[in-house]
Amino acid sequence: MSDLDGTTVAVVGGGFGGLSAACYLADAGADVRVLEKNEQFGGRASRLETEGFKFDMGPSWYLMPDVFERFFAKFDKQPSDYYELEQLDPHYRIFFKDGDSCDARGDHEYMRDLFESYEPGASEAFDKYLETSQRHYETAMEKFVYEDRSRLRDWIDPDVVRAAPIGLRLIGSMQGHVENYFDHPKLQQIMQYTLVFLGGAPRNTPALYNIMSHVDFNLGVYYPEGGLGGVVDAMVDLGEELGVTYETDSEVTGISRSYDGFVVETADDVSRPDRVVVNADYAHAERELLPEHERQYDDDYWESRTYAPSAFLIYLGVEGDVEELAHHTLVLPTDWDEHFEQIFEVPGWPEDPAYYVCVPSKTDDSVAPEGHSNLFVLVPLAPGLPDGQRRRDQYRDRILADLAEHTGVDLRDRIVVEEQFSVSDFAERYNATQGTALGLAHTLRQTALLRPSNRSSAVDGLYFTGSFTTPGIGVPMCLISGEHTANALLEDYAAESG
Repeated sequence: MSDLDGTTVAVVGGGFGGLSAACYLADAGADVRVLEKNEQFGGRASRLETEGFKFDMGPSWYLMPDVFERFFAKFDKQPSDYYELEQLDPHYRIFFKDGDSCDARGDHEYMRDLFESYEPGASEAFDKYLETSQRHYETAMEKFVYEDRSRLRDWIDPDVVRAAPIGLRLIGSMQGHVENYFDHPKLQQIMQYTLVFLGGAPRNTPALYNIMSHVDFNLGVYYPEGGLGGVVDAMVDLGEELGVTYETDSEVTGISRSYDGFVVETADDVSRPDRVVVNADYAHAERELLPEHERQYDDDYWESRTYAPSAFLIYLGVEGDVEELAHHTLVLPTDWDEHFEQIFEVPGWPEDPAYYVCVPSKTDDSVAPEGHSNLFVLVPLAPGLPDGQRRRDQYRDRILADLAEHTGVDLRDRIVVEEQFSVSDFAERYNATQGTALGLAHTLRQTALLRPSNRSSAVDGLYFTGSFTTPGIGVPMCLISGEHTANALLEDYAAESG
């Protein structure tokens, strides 16, 4: 990267995208200051610590280890300089609500046998599916993810044209794509559960996201020392080594262009950086932080977007072990279409929910007191859903009863610590539009260059990063988004200076 020669940059928001951009910009010579609204960094990867329990409040899956390795390598570091990784086995466990259960593992022969047990010929179909997934992953990462192609002109490239047929073949839905390989509905669910991480449903997510099966079965599922919060700490430590200044409890209330840079306002301070990178919720920043004449999109635009799900979360510290559960556990109805309909079509609290349970104390003794287990339950919900306390409490009882019925784990008489987090909490803590837990969903009309740009088209020197931009949702994608944003700023700076 070229030298930014002491250019001052304010990064608004300390989520993964902002932390990533800050590191890249500081490494290029910028004087970077990260302003975070809350009391800790990480954005949705906040931590809750109470009575000896330590909960990752948001992201809990460490996927795509190659992306983290690549990020740290850019600074001549490696993840092990900051945290250790443990590969999980099983990757996760699935309880189907008809009484069936299975484990997903990194053992390829085990998975072939598992698939064959559900459907004759499915083992060969599994091989073919993963071969396709790996090929598409490698092409997508090289041509469309690591390369920022957020503008139409970025797609007019011979290499992209040669790779385009893959994308063109995969513009159908994931549901249609998976049905070409597997007839059994449980196998279809196993191949598609990762769509929840993308904020989509099988029928509205492009088939190009079949790449997630390579991520799942070939690259593996890991647990970082200290959880995802440990990765946040690592990025902050790296940034400090590079000269980044960090401030918590500094909510930005206004951003505006001035004749020689920007004016960034908080409750206690006014600063005048040369450039601004926004890692806050994109829609919130456009509608609440910028003056109207400096916005790219109007209210109609933001109201017409498809937002990724919110969630109802219950953080639980319980006495004893939970032997039946794995570190990652999925509880799925045999037909999950109704749950997705109640997220994307007719919003409501799911009547027969699909949900996820995380038990990090299975792997990490430090997250719970001795003799106790640390876990949280996450139910995807429609964004914008009313979530009053009475409704939450009713649903909490329903979920704990459902968990006992379908996994054999009854927690109700063993709980010593309990906290809830839901739609309105996402909106309040993270200024999340409609309380989305993730950002913009990866629908066909909100993928690649159809997502909001990393560059503001209305204000020179203003940039955006994070899950609303390219390449999209998820911790690894936000790391890459930070790089894209930094590169855009550097490219513009070089053009202005040259």
